[in-house]
Formats: sequence, C-alpha cells, structure tokens
Amino acid sequence: MNKMRWSLWIGIIALSAIVLASGCTSKSLPAARDWMDIELTDVRTGQTFRISDFSGSPILLESFDVWCPTCLRQQNEIKKVKSSEGDDIVHISLDTDPNEDVNKVREHLDSNDFDWYFAVAPIELTNALVDDFGLSVVNAPSAPVILICEDQSSRMLRNGVKSADDLIDEIQKGCQ
Repeated sequence: MNKMRWSLWIGIIALSAIVLASGCTSKSLPAARDWMDIELTDVRTGQTFRISDFSGSPILLESFDVWCPTCLRQQNEIKKVKSSEGDDIVHISLDTDPNEDVNKVREHLDSNDFDWYFAVAPIELTNALVDDFGLSVVNAPSAPVILICEDQSSRMLRNGVKSADDLIDEIQKGCQ
C-alpha cells in the first residue's frame, strides 16, 4: 500500500477513535446545521466568529491539515478566488487534524500569505461535519470544500483540487 493511502487509513482510524473516545453519538452531536453556530477563533486576529454570522453571503468552507500538499494546492486556488472576487465570498479554512494547533496553523497561513479566516476546528464541529457530510469531509488529501449558500443551505463539492474558475462556477450554481 502506498504511503498516501496508508496515511489516509491511519487518519480515518484516528478520527474514528477520537469520536468513540469522546462518547459522541449522533444523538449527542449538534443537529444538522447547528454546527454553523459553534464558536470559532480566527487564528490571524484572535476574534471569535460563527459560520452563521455570514448568512446572506456565499461561503467556501475548507477542511484541511497543515501537512497536506493537496490542501495547499486547494488553498492557492481559494487565494485566486479571493483575489478576483474580493470579500463577496467568505472563505473559512478549518484545520481538522487533532494533532495540529493554532501555532502550526498561523505559521502555515503566514508562510503562504493567506488572508482569510483560519480556525482550528473544535472536536464537536469536526464530529458534526462528519455526521452531516461523512468521513470524506476530514479526508485532507481529497481537498474537501463545502459550499454554504446565502440561505445557509450547504453541499459538499466534488473531491480533488477545484480550480478558482470551478469554485466560482459552483457558487453560481448554488445549493439547490
């Protein structure tokens, strides 16, 4: 088995162990969409926010890990969207690796000149996203991105790095 697949399986097993160890079941997780109300802290500014704060704007919510080169490629495409579309689209990158912290994420965004919202996902948010979208939402090498539309409906975009043009097209399609 190649190294990438091995790392993926270890990650899935580790996440499953975290979910089981936390005692969370689907009944104890936030209801669908309640995850948008979980408080996050922006790594760059230290200010708190919720995804639901951006109701009325399209949001690209990316799950990533600092160690993931595919995530970096996806973030560079998000950077292009931000450059062309400005603040009309909200960008939020959530680090879902339980072994990474605020300092690692800050180093990552500083060294890559990223200037949108970055946060370390609390375990209850990670668990709620897995409950709502499945394990692929935390499979960093698949470059997971969730589109959250103006009305707070959402859908997972296809796996793999999505170009800036593809991301803009997906936003224009909406969530219906």
